[in-house]
Amino acid sequence: MQFQQLQYFVAVAETRHFTRAAELVHVAQPSLSQQIKSLERELGADLFLRARGNITLTDAGEALLPLARRILADADTARQEVQELAQLRSGRVRLGATPSVCTGLLPDVLRAFHDRYPGIRLLIEEGGSHDLVRELARGALDLALVVLPLPTPSPALTTVELLREDLVVVSSPESPAPGGGRTVRVPDLEGARMVMFRHGYDLRELTVAACRAEGFEPDFAVEGGEMDAVLGFVRSGLGLAVVPRMVATRSGRGLRVTPLAPPGLHRTIALAHRSDVAPPRAARELQRMLLER
Repeated sequence: MQFQQLQYFVAVAETRHFTRAAELVHVAQPSLSQQIKSLERELGADLFLRARGNITLTDAGEALLPLARRILADADTARQEVQELAQLRSGRVRLGATPSVCTGLLPDVLRAFHDRYPGIRLLIEEGGSHDLVRELARGALDLALVVLPLPTPSPALTTVELLREDLVVVSSPESPAPGGGRTVRVPDLEGARMVMFRHGYDLRELTVAACRAEGFEPDFAVEGGEMDAVLGFVRSGLGLAVVPRMVATRSGRGLRVTPLAPPGLHRTIALAHRSDVAPPRAARELQRMLLER
């Protein structure tokens, strides 16, 4: 099995077209088809069902695809590691983070990292913890900042707790204060119009679970937004939202911030990476700065 054959296989699997796959990997289509057939002979199984205008994966192809992607991603990581110059003068870090962490925690750390290593490219991917764990597992990210507990615990990942953060309620100063006092309890949110994040957002799941634990379903005035959109909707008076204290502190202009009464709500942010592959050198340096922040 050759590395190049895996590249061709993944290209065909993703484009579902031999000619477009050949263009993608810059090779003549007959050469690509020949290499795919050679790979199938070596594996002893067809990888594609070939019908005119319709290329689909066989069961063998479906089984090979995630493994091939991981091998290619690992090879790319190795290439990046070897090509880094001395003293971290070049390279890249692929960092995943939930949108609220991007808003609250990352800006100061990334600025310090960039000032120290201006030649390192920072590639940031925002997403929910579930999506970030999947991207880590397939080798598309070097590090990820995720919310614990993970939606699907993975023994293939190593996680290190970074911080435990309080959640607060934000509302428009022109609206009545939630709870009518200096703090608000989760039961006080019953019947309140709320601005809710999109599905897959960790804060959505945490907030909805807390409301249900108190015996009620939250009432959504609007839902489906990312962090900036949710804060904007709250400022406009559409409803209130539960957000991390760090985000409220950074983005609090035009917002009333009300703490949750004890025991309150909290979330734990952890730094995760694959257990079977050490992060590249630049990623390890960013990891150190995050842990020492």
